Amino acid sequence: MKRREFLQLAGMGVGGALLTVPLIGNAVDMDRLLENPIDVLEKKRLADVGLNAAKANGATYADVRIGRYLNQYIFTREDKLQNAVNTESFGVGVRVIANGTWGFASTLDVSDAGIQKAAETATAIAKANGKIQTEPVQLAPVQSYGEVSWKTPLEKNAVAVPLKEKVDLLLSANAEAINNGANYVNSALFMINEQKYFASTEGSYIDQDVHRIWPNFNVTAIDPDSGKYKSRQALSSPMGMGFEYMDPRASSKKEGPGGTMHYFDRYDMIEDAGLAGKQTREMLKADSIKAGKYDLVLDPNHLGLTIHESIGHATELDRVLGYEANYAGTSFATLDKWKSKDFKYGSDIVNVFADKTQQGSLGAVGYDDEGVKTKRWDLIKDGVLVNYQAIRDQAHIINEDESHGCCYSQSWNDVQFQRMPNVSLEPGKEQYSPDDMIKDVEKGIYIVGRGSYSIDQQRYNFQFGGTLFFEIENGKIKGPVNDVAYQSNTQEFWNSCSKICDERDYKTFGSFFDGKGQPSQISAVSHGSATTRFDGVNVINTARNI
Repeated sequence: MKRREFLQLAGMGVGGALLTVPLIGNAVDMDRLLENPIDVLEKKRLADVGLNAAKANGATYADVRIGRYLNQYIFTREDKLQNAVNTESFGVGVRVIANGTWGFASTLDVSDAGIQKAAETATAIAKANGKIQTEPVQLAPVQSYGEVSWKTPLEKNAVAVPLKEKVDLLLSANAEAINNGANYVNSALFMINEQKYFASTEGSYIDQDVHRIWPNFNVTAIDPDSGKYKSRQALSSPMGMGFEYMDPRASSKKEGPGGTMHYFDRYDMIEDAGLAGKQTREMLKADSIKAGKYDLVLDPNHLGLTIHESIGHATELDRVLGYEANYAGTSFATLDKWKSKDFKYGSDIVNVFADKTQQGSLGAVGYDDEGVKTKRWDLIKDGVLVNYQAIRDQAHIINEDESHGCCYSQSWNDVQFQRMPNVSLEPGKEQYSPDDMIKDVEKGIYIVGRGSYSIDQQRYNFQFGGTLFFEIENGKIKGPVNDVAYQSNTQEFWNSCSKICDERDYKTFGSFFDGKGQPSQISAVSHGSATTRFDGVNVINTARNI
């Protein structure tokens, strides 16, 4: 059985909360991450062993996933390296249908005997489950793709970059933050490579090589007189890219309102850390917000989390149906609302789409974990709820004749199930910049970055904070403010959406460790948007001592 450990880091999570980082696999030397222990021809031969064994034991359908999951995590604090972790997890999962019911088994014995035994066990489990199954599994048809492959477009493999170069980058960012006013700083690099091979009795043999990266830091400044402190996280985005994301490029950044900096497909970690040092000092001097109704101007790096919680999770079909309830509840966006064809999820300009093909996004793959080619589809069109997220055994429930291609498993040892694809807000169609939007606001707040948040068990009533807040008065940034959070419900909030900047401002935010399921699994997903305005939203003051 592969090893599962969890590393907890204070100050690196959302809003400075405790971040629990899964470490799945066995610790290995860095050189092991660059080795290739098994070629694609051998994967095909081994997969056929599993498929044939499943059919011989009575399975009407089977798929085999041979997975090698590689992780490298690097953590620093101020001028010291805290830890560098390399892990590898390698094994096989076999999923079958027998007697109309699912069965699953896995093994780290990647041999003919090991895979054959796993297939036999999965089939036996399916037959046992069939005794209490009330309705047989209905699979939407899928094309047989034969032997195909897909790889994250990559300029520089992150794990191949020398460890010293990566550590030096983090320590340089830390130093820049300290030199610009920070008292404390910790930083991290998360690098993941999923090497996944999928084969099914329907004739697909799919080899994929998926890469992701996430640089992050948390900077803290302290007022020595009062003892008060302020923190600011990195304004990076987790990406489905290689180490080229860490190469600064002038054309991939632009200054935003309030002296903020926006990074797109390249990230300048050292520059951002220096700005964070200065901004935390400024935050210590800023006034506390007065509670009331404000127009909100939300930066994409912030809005991504709101999209994730209030739309992404709310349109997962298993959550809508009540199948997913223990982990963060169900959904208010029930089937009757979709069937009505006129449920106003948001205002007329709100168009939200799902897409697992967007290059550079965390969810980008060629095929999902049940061999379905990925695609883009609408969830909300002109403000109306029009669809959900569904996989092969769910598609018939919403009268679809094919899966949306959003099935995923965090490893070979876990059964695949419906996971959130990239869910994004379409940018506005007319040229309109964040500066233009600020000019159009009389009383508002510009919010940048993620912070603490809370949402109820139906994905309806919520509260969101942020990292940086700037008060807007008569079309101008008045200055930074503190202690801001906004409260609303999902339908009221998205119906207050009045303006969206154009595609020049579009960028993605991502969740690198999004949890779901029992037992829980993690996945990575991006959410794109441009800067967006919401009118008349209730803002509260979160200070304990005002």
